[in-house]
Amino acid sequence: MNFYFKVLEQIQNEEKKVDLLTRNIIDALYQMITFLQNLLYEVRSTSSKKGFNNQEEEIYFFKKIKPQILGKLIYYNKIYRIETNCPFQEGKMYYNFFSKQLVNLKREFMEHICSSDFYRYYRSGRKDRDETYFKRGNINFHEGLNSVVFEIDPEFSTFYDYKIARIISSELLYSYLITKINPDEDSENGILKSENSQKDLSWTDSKNALIELIYALYASGAISHGKIGIRKLSLVFQILFKIPVGDVHHSFHRMKSRSGSRTIFLDYLKLSLEEYMDREI
Repeated sequence: MNFYFKVLEQIQNEEKKVDLLTRNIIDALYQMITFLQNLLYEVRSTSSKKGFNNQEEEIYFFKKIKPQILGKLIYYNKIYRIETNCPFQEGKMYYNFFSKQLVNLKREFMEHICSSDFYRYYRSGRKDRDETYFKRGNINFHEGLNSVVFEIDPEFSTFYDYKIARIISSELLYSYLITKINPDEDSENGILKSENSQKDLSWTDSKNALIELIYALYASGAISHGKIGIRKLSLVFQILFKIPVGDVHHSFHRMKSRSGSRTIFLDYLKLSLEEYMDREI
């Protein structure tokens, strides 16, 4: 699995070179699409030759690894199509164009993604049907699946890895469209406009750790005197680190029911800081 983890690191490193907040992004988007397409082909070739050591590896690959690659590919391709169809670079028509794209995204998300049983399964963090959803050869055509299922490679897809990829791409695209419509909404986005700020920043801990930090900042009122909502705060971090945080509310409720410490990451931060202080004495 080390090869696949390195692939995800490659994507992070390549994304540091892409500044989505500049006006001339068409070439950069095309290069990113080509990079991800080649990377996905390389991953497909490797998985075909080496296979997986056990069922757990196969499930993890199709649930966690491949959707990240495919989701980013779908995301950048959608941005490319949007940007190459954008009529102007500023003005009322410019913002109306992106506003319409946001409306279309919300409609597509409501009609084809969040209304499904699988979406609720994925968002709730369940694992009881992972063998059905993320092992190859288990596609059930009696469920009346989308016709795209006939176009997938059954040796490199369970179909549901594609569905997760669509969720990831939709979340990222939502963040992107929000920044295009409201580029100067408030000071929280100021850091995102810096030419080099995004290139040097990436979240390298778990997604749950980031959500725990976001909620801690929200609950403490440490940002904007507590006048920023949790959804907006999570959006800022999502854009800043280019990582889809998903449904933070569901993740938070799962944290509340943890056995043992409910603030694992914050405890780790406190311990790390104290150890650092001791070394600096």
